[in-house]
Amino acid sequence: MGNVASYIAVLVVGLVATLLVNRPSRSIALKIGYTAQPDIRKVHERVTPYGGGAAMFIGLCVASMAALLFPSLRVIIRNSDEYFGVLLAAGVIFVVGLVDDFRDMSPPAKVAGEVLAASVLYFAGVVMYYLKLPFAGFIDVGGSILPLLTAGWVFALSNAINLIDGLDGLAGGIVAIASGTLCVYGLRLEDLGLLPTNNIGPLVAAITCGICLGFLRDNVHPARLFMGDAGALMLGLLMSASTMVIGGRVSSTSGVTFFFFAPLLIPVFILGVPLVDAFLAFVRRTASGQGFHNADKNHIHHRLMRLGHGHRRTVIILWGWTGLLCAFVLFPLFLPKVNVFIPFGVAFLAIALFTWFHPGLQPHGDDEPVSESEEFDLR
Repeated sequence: MGNVASYIAVLVVGLVATLLVNRPSRSIALKIGYTAQPDIRKVHERVTPYGGGAAMFIGLCVASMAALLFPSLRVIIRNSDEYFGVLLAAGVIFVVGLVDDFRDMSPPAKVAGEVLAASVLYFAGVVMYYLKLPFAGFIDVGGSILPLLTAGWVFALSNAINLIDGLDGLAGGIVAIASGTLCVYGLRLEDLGLLPTNNIGPLVAAITCGICLGFLRDNVHPARLFMGDAGALMLGLLMSASTMVIGGRVSSTSGVTFFFFAPLLIPVFILGVPLVDAFLAFVRRTASGQGFHNADKNHIHHRLMRLGHGHRRTVIILWGWTGLLCAFVLFPLFLPKVNVFIPFGVAFLAIALFTWFHPGLQPHGDDEPVSESEEFDLR
């Protein structure tokens, strides 16, 4: 796995830069009133400043500049407009989230901002080349479906991360684990000759992991700093960009992973916790006749807390689930002999998740808080 040291270096730079910016971001947020106010529908019990999104965005920019110091990474960044497109799209969606944190944008306006960010990715070439469904073979993606697919991917992952941002450290920890895994996964595919060495995906994933780790120091319970929609939407965009250019650029599995894993579905598996939560939220609200923008109290983390788990334990449990899902992705790449056991493990995890978190199994308590960064929460 060549040039691993350079990826570790930019990860550390992103971590340190974000860590150093956390405190001034917190101070500025308090001075300008950029804060989350406690109320009966939220978890936190004191005024907590936003600003984590700004700290992570600065960390992203600093780490990107540091990457230019490494010849192997400089080639990746300068090879095309893709990396600049990722930075520009991250800036666009960061501003959208920032405005929403201040003014509570209407759902259509928010979606329009997300589509605008996705359009930046599309015109910069940060798109999928291939789409493979299990047992269906590879499909070349192009034409009129490509903009829709890119926008849908950005919308799905951005809102999934935003929905899971309901407890201190939850979203940041999940994205750190998932992006770190995606970086290792992409670099391993490069070593196996299944992914071009100039792919920007592993670099974006490494920096995403670093800025999340730097942010977590001030976000674990009790949090001193929140990422807000500005941070959650930006992390979702970074994950959507890296998954598209890794999972959507692999044209063959070459027998490395077992037949059920399509390359594009592996990143989805890595982000299983937030995506399952978003899917259940959509089904739950649709079945009850509510709009998807209406907040409720039945996210996965709320269900865990109603089972008797405390704040920190709930976060650790969901970090653990994410780590377990990520292990299922990496093991077949490094230990091909475990391929035969993966389908059984996937089936077990699916049954366990369905049994534990099925919408009908838990009561709808009226005294439980909703997510701090609930997607489309009209508050």
